[in-house]
Amino acid sequence: MAKVTAINISEKKGVIKTPIDKGYFKVDHGLEGDAHAGNWHRQVSLLSQASIDKMTAQGAKDLTPGKFAENLTIEGIVLFELPIGTKLKIGEVLMEVTQIGKECHTGCAIRQQVGDCVMPREGIFTKILEPGWIYSGDEIEIIK
Repeated sequence: MAKVTAINISEKKGVIKTPIDKGYFKVDHGLEGDAHAGNWHRQVSLLSQASIDKMTAQGAKDLTPGKFAENLTIEGIVLFELPIGTKLKIGEVLMEVTQIGKECHTGCAIRQQVGDCVMPREGIFTKILEPGWIYSGDEIEIIK
């Protein structure tokens, strides 16, 4: 079973995010109150716990949810294998995969603290199609 293990938020871009119990996700915006939110194709970022575990295995320490500035930390899906256009139902929210990976910021706080950043290779980005609440522990359904 795929599920959300953490919802993470920050007031500034490019910094580590802080876990919260629940988040409201708006159409054409993303996670309410998050610096990354806005009317663009990278409204919400997702990263798998398996990707974070790879970094831990390489010697990175204290990798808690949000350290890679991801909005949703998940388990049970290999995110970077999902085709662009895949729809995900999480809690009340319907989102669509818009991008796999990204170019890393120069001087990225995450890379400076951790020594590498898995987000450019294994993180994904989505846009919100139907709004609502997502809670930590919500199941994730891949819509075919």
